[in-house]
Amino acid sequence: MANFSLPIQIRWADIDQNRHLRHSAYYDYGAMARMIFLSEHGITTQKLELLKIGPILFREEAVFKREITLDDKLTLDVELIKATKDFARWSLRHNFLKLDNTLAANVTVEGAWLDLEKRKLITPDEYIQSIFSEFPRAATFEWIIREEKKA
Repeated sequence: MANFSLPIQIRWADIDQNRHLRHSAYYDYGAMARMIFLSEHGITTQKLELLKIGPILFREEAVFKREITLDDKLTLDVELIKATKDFARWSLRHNFLKLDNTLAANVTVEGAWLDLEKRKLITPDEYIQSIFSEFPRAATFEWIIREEKKA
């Protein structure tokens, strides 16, 4: 699967009192890019409704490297950095890149799949697994080895 890059237009409402991008906007832009990316690759909201599942996040972390101001031109990407072999658990990273390719920030999320009726974590079906297996991977990608639960 080809790398994914989304141009971001900074909105006035996303600028804080210090005249740079407010911290919570990074998470909003990451969520937007993530859902556009999933949808463009077949994991649409309609497909998720049909499967009665949804992505759920356990952790979301932003690391800020450079200021982003209203006039900055940005692109935002998404890459798989960790996953279990069945893609039941995964970590994605979004890199906020300025026009000159300077890394301004990254947002990392750790997630899984939730059965929307049973409200329990599940292993996704082969459809979701096949799409996730083709995601762009970080150079540092690693497989997550899950420990067996003890009785």
